[in-house]
Amino acid sequence: MEEEELEFVEDLDAILHLSPEVQLAIEHVFPSQDPLDRPDFNAVEYINTLFPTEQSLANIDEVVNKIRLKIRRLDDNIRTVVRGQTNVGQDGRQALEEAQKAIQQLFGKIKDIKDKAEKSEQMVKEITRDIKQLDHAKRHLTTSITTLNHLHMLAGGVDTLEAMTRKRQYGEVANLLQGVVNVLEHFQKYMGIPQIRQLSERVKAAQSELGTQILADFEEAFPSQGSKVAWLDKIDRRYAWIKRQLVDYEEKYGRMFPEEWCMTERIAVEFCHITRTELAKLMRARAREIEVKLLLFAIQRTTNFEGLLAKRFSGSTLTDKKPETPLEPTNPFLEDESEDNVSEKDEDLDRPKKPKAPENPFHGIISKCFEPHLYVYIESQDKNLGELIDRFVADFRAQGPPKSGTEEGGAVLPSCADLFVYYKKCMVQCSQLSTGEPMIALTTIFQKYLREYAWKILSGNLPKTSSNSGGLTISSLLKEKEGSEVAKFTTEELCLICSILSTAEYCLATTQQCDLKQHPAFGSGSGRCM
Repeated sequence: MEEEELEFVEDLDAILHLSPEVQLAIEHVFPSQDPLDRPDFNAVEYINTLFPTEQSLANIDEVVNKIRLKIRRLDDNIRTVVRGQTNVGQDGRQALEEAQKAIQQLFGKIKDIKDKAEKSEQMVKEITRDIKQLDHAKRHLTTSITTLNHLHMLAGGVDTLEAMTRKRQYGEVANLLQGVVNVLEHFQKYMGIPQIRQLSERVKAAQSELGTQILADFEEAFPSQGSKVAWLDKIDRRYAWIKRQLVDYEEKYGRMFPEEWCMTERIAVEFCHITRTELAKLMRARAREIEVKLLLFAIQRTTNFEGLLAKRFSGSTLTDKKPETPLEPTNPFLEDESEDNVSEKDEDLDRPKKPKAPENPFHGIISKCFEPHLYVYIESQDKNLGELIDRFVADFRAQGPPKSGTEEGGAVLPSCADLFVYYKKCMVQCSQLSTGEPMIALTTIFQKYLREYAWKILSGNLPKTSSNSGGLTISSLLKEKEGSEVAKFTTEELCLICSILSTAEYCLATTQQCDLKQHPAFGSGSGRCM
C-alpha cells in the first residue's frame, strides 16, 4: 500500500505540475495571495509558518479543523463545477446544432438574394442596352442632321459666292467667303466623297478668281502712269492726284479690308517709293535743267506732302529703315535767341518746357531723292554771296565812311548784319533740305565770304598813315605803341576805325556763337573773321 500511495503521489505531482506559461495565465486570471496557490508550495515551510514554536502546537486541533473545512469547501466547489460542466456540454451541443441550422437557413437566403441580384443585373443590362442603342441612334441622327444642314449651307454658299464674284460684289463676298471657309472646315474628314471634294475645289477656284479680279480692279483704279507724270514744275499734280485717289479708295473700297491692315497708308507709302524712284531717274536724266527756284519749289511741296502724311497716318507700315532724323542744329540762328544775363537763363529753366514736336516718320521718304542735286543750291548761294559782298563794297564806297557826331559814328556797319541775316536764311533753308554734306558745304562757303568781307570791307577801308605806306591793319591798331609813334587821325578817321573795330568784334562774337571752329569742315582757329 505504501508503494501504491507513493506512486499515486508521484502521479499527482506530475499532474499538478503546470508549465510556467499556464501558471502565469492562471495567476493573471485568478490572482491570489494564498501560499497554497503558489507553484513552489512547500508543505514543511507552510507547517513551520503555522507552528513556529512548540507552544503553538497547543492549538493544532483548531488549525486542523480550519484546513479540513477549507478542504470540504474546495470539494464542494469542484463537485459543483464538474456537474455544471456535464450540463454545459449538452447545452453546447444543442446550441451548436441550432447554430448550424441557422447558418443553413442564412446560406439559403443569401443564395436566393444572389439569384435575384443576377436576374436584376440581367434585366438592367437589357434595359441599358436598349438605352445605349437609342443614344447612339440619337447621336448619329443629330450628326446627320447637322452635317446635312452644313452641306446645304455649303452648297448654297458656294453658288452665292460664285454669283457675287461674277457681279464684283466685294462687300458681300468678304463676309460670305469667311463663312463658307468655316463651314468647309467641318467637311475635312469627308473629302473622300466626290461631291464634297468638288465643292471644296469650287471654293478654291472662287478664291483664286477673286484674287485675280481684285488685283485687276486695283490696277484699273490706280493706273501706273498716274504716279510717273511730269517734271519738277508739275510736282503738285503728283500729290494732288494721290490725294484724290486715296479719297476715292476710302469711299469705294475702304470697308472691304480690316482696319488693322492700314491699306490706305500702304498705298500712300507705295506711291512715295515709286515717286522717289521716278523723280530720281528724271533728275539724273535732266540734271542740266534743274534750277534753284525749281528745286526749292519741288522740295517745299514734297516736304509739305510728307508733313501731311505724318498728320494723316501713323507710319506703322514702314517696314524699311526709316530715314535718318535731322540732327539737332548747332547754329544759333536756328534756335531761340539766348538771354543776355544769367538771371534770365535761370528764369527760363523754371519755366515749363515746350513739348517737342512729334517726329515725322515720313520725313525723307520722297525728299531724300533731292539730296544728290543740292549742289545746285550750294552753287547758287556761292554766287549770291559773292554778289552780296560786291554790293556791300560798292555801297560803302558810294556812301562813304560813317560821319562823326552822328548815330552811325563808331557803330557796327549795317552790311555786317545783312550778311549774317542772309546766312541765317540760308542755313534755315538748307537745314530743311539736308543736315549732311550740303550743310557743311554751305558753312564753308560762308566762311570764305566772311574772310572776303573782312579784307574788302573792314581791313581794305582802314585809313592810310604816312609811316606805313601799306595802310593800317586791325592787328596793328590793337598793339600798344609809344607816344612818339602814335599816328594822328582826323575825327572822321577815328569814327571809321571805331566802326570797323566794332564790326570786327561783332563778326568775331557772332562767328564764335556759330561754333564754326568746332565744325569738322574747318581747322583750329578758322572761326575768326580776320
